[in-house]
Amino acid sequence: MSSDVTRLSQWMDHHRTRMELGPLSILIRKLLSHSLLSTDDQQAIAALPHKLRRLQPGESILREGDQAEICPVLLSGFAYRQKVASDGGRQIVALKLPGDALDLQSLYLEKADHDIRMLTTAEMALVPLAAMEQLTIKRPAVARAVLIDILVEASIGREWLLNIGRRNALARLAHLLCELHDRVSDIASEASEYFEIPLTQEQLADLLGLTPVHINRMVRQLEKMGAIGRPSRSLTILNLSELAKISKFSSAYLHRNNVSGV
Repeated sequence: MSSDVTRLSQWMDHHRTRMELGPLSILIRKLLSHSLLSTDDQQAIAALPHKLRRLQPGESILREGDQAEICPVLLSGFAYRQKVASDGGRQIVALKLPGDALDLQSLYLEKADHDIRMLTTAEMALVPLAAMEQLTIKRPAVARAVLIDILVEASIGREWLLNIGRRNALARLAHLLCELHDRVSDIASEASEYFEIPLTQEQLADLLGLTPVHINRMVRQLEKMGAIGRPSRSLTILNLSELAKISKFSSAYLHRNNVSGV
């Protein structure tokens, strides 16, 4: 089975070898998944000033209450948004994948209302927020693409609320895995049904509003059905169609065909 598994890191390595416009090519590719951008617009994004930085799992790039000065773009690895309750309980409210700009909302909001932490070792390009703001002012198509990206993230957030509030535990987990597959496919160099999800059971619990014990039961149930595998601490999707059947998954909320309506 290991020979059949296409890892996200391998996809990103392949992507880096074909980046004609430099590190920010992956952001351009993400924006093109839902917006039309001219060659000049793409080149303007690629020319944004940026510094490269590598962070380790658990490190923060933004904390609640911060006034952001940079817009980090995730080049490889996974990150997440979290909110922390007064008693210390954590809720993961968003997962960020390679190609995602981690804090576009700070273009319009003065202070951060959440934390952003690394889920895995991650590489990112740190773009000055002022430079990103000037680009959106000068180039309406880029501004529109940024707005659509923010709206798509809000749409995903609404679906997560539905997932936690109305789907049973097995469907919650299956739905999340289907979503991650579709989102990865938007930026991957090649599509594959098989890839690993670097989420521990504790992190899945904080994301899906369940206990780690309950997550463990759901993971074992999906394993018995042949839908996922656990070659290590992470999960591997083995049967996407089975996960979609369990969760009645529809990707409409990801707005992947938005370009056709432009």
